Amino acid sequence: MEKIEIKNPGQYYVNSWIIYDALGGPAIDENKWSLKVTGLVKKPAEYTYQELNKMDGIEYISDFNCVTKWSIKDAKFSGPSLKDLIMKSEPLPEAEWVMFVCADGYDTPIPFDDAVDEKSILALRIDDKPLGVKHGFPARPFMPSLYGWKSAKWVTEIKLMEKYEDGYWEAYGYHERGKVEDEERFKGFGWKKIKRHSEIDK
Repeated sequence: MEKIEIKNPGQYYVNSWIIYDALGGPAIDENKWSLKVTGLVKKPAEYTYQELNKMDGIEYISDFNCVTKWSIKDAKFSGPSLKDLIMKSEPLPEAEWVMFVCADGYDTPIPFDDAVDEKSILALRIDDKPLGVKHGFPARPFMPSLYGWKSAKWVTEIKLMEKYEDGYWEAYGYHERGKVEDEERFKGFGWKKIKRHSEIDK
């Protein structure tokens, strides 16, 4: 089992998950729920929970780092590759941002580069168990290098965009990207774009 090591300055480990739901946890019927890939793509797509579970997935062990400075050590995440899901829809060259839209009205953006990182997944399971409702069942994206508020619970849509837009917490001053190693907790602290979408190996 691969273990991903991420430097997490300013964090401390806790023994159990601290549960947040900014807008209240929604009730979701897995038989009616679906995940859409929309926006700047040639081939919009929609997947059921059952279809996602049948896809080849990836799994690894990684810390989960919350922007409020607590971390869970060595959780096991598994699910389909987020890069594979996005690339199947054939993103347009101008797609530079990805917005995760959720069933409770929450949303959060990340740079396209982070969405298609090899370690970014659509998490369906944590520690070999399906996500509980409080963890965002049926699915949530997980990017090991980014703080946990970007790992949007109860996700229903992956929307590709050209320009940055605030999500729920970003409108209150949280960082555009939220990279853990660089302590990108709030806007105006050192973020710069690393590379353009056209440089991504498809």
